[in-house]
Amino acid sequence: MTIRFGVSPIAWINDDMPELGGDTPVERVLDDVREIGFSGIELGGKFPRDPQALRELLARFGLDLVGGWYSSSLLVRDAAVEIELMRPHLELLQALGSGVFVIAETSNAIHGDRDRPLADSPALADDQWGMFGERLTKVADFIQAQGLRLAYHHHLGTVVETAGELDRFLSVTGSNVGLTLDSGHAALGGIDAVSVIRTRPERIVHVHCKDVRKSIFGKLLEERGSFLDGVLGGMFTVPGDGDLDFQPLLEALSGIDYSGWVVVEAEQDPAIADPRAFARIGLGTLRTAARLARLEEAA
Repeated sequence: MTIRFGVSPIAWINDDMPELGGDTPVERVLDDVREIGFSGIELGGKFPRDPQALRELLARFGLDLVGGWYSSSLLVRDAAVEIELMRPHLELLQALGSGVFVIAETSNAIHGDRDRPLADSPALADDQWGMFGERLTKVADFIQAQGLRLAYHHHLGTVVETAGELDRFLSVTGSNVGLTLDSGHAALGGIDAVSVIRTRPERIVHVHCKDVRKSIFGKLLEERGSFLDGVLGGMFTVPGDGDLDFQPLLEALSGIDYSGWVVVEAEQDPAIADPRAFARIGLGTLRTAARLARLEEAA
């Protein structure tokens, strides 16, 4: 079983806040990513959506497409409608050989709204969970039939944010509904990422590694700031630059024979936090932890 290290382009170009790196050419991002030593990159908003164009672009830099975020609205539309709407995204991932379909419910999410305090994250009513789980499971079954694995991304500012919400989510969804386990969103949402890996290994499909600065997050909640205010304030950073210890996380992945992508992700202002320098810190931290955990990196 082997892992591969990928990276999100969000440190270079933030799709939620175009003022953060929005004028950076995609080619510069890919050149940095190749030079730092990553094997792949997740899809960004400025990437071409034509499969041939994207394939040729990534091939120039020797990179694979890891996958890419899809925003679902299953609380307000049924699975059949969602499946039709996601087909272009799915077909792009299929054409580029991606194995995971990262998805999150955003129909009532607040993480992209600077006017909404993060403390006011949405919550599902008790009678909504069954419907949500049933619809998402149907989508996951479809994705599985298409040769990919659905990897649901728990996320601050959404209906799957806290440990209790994640537990409920896992109880109402089928086995084909995998997780994008995100260390940063877990830590700030009160989720024990290591425990999730050990107790629900069958659900771990994809891994995002970001570090956090808990003091900044605490101040954000006290001041009723938004998720994007937290990003600008520096509540996230790369592994090795914040409060989290990544050795137990990599040890837990080793313990379940995890095989797949481990992605460095940390949305920060690139004018303040040089993406190249921070990505090197993140990759170096994870490579050291993986080696100590006896996780083999694919050649």
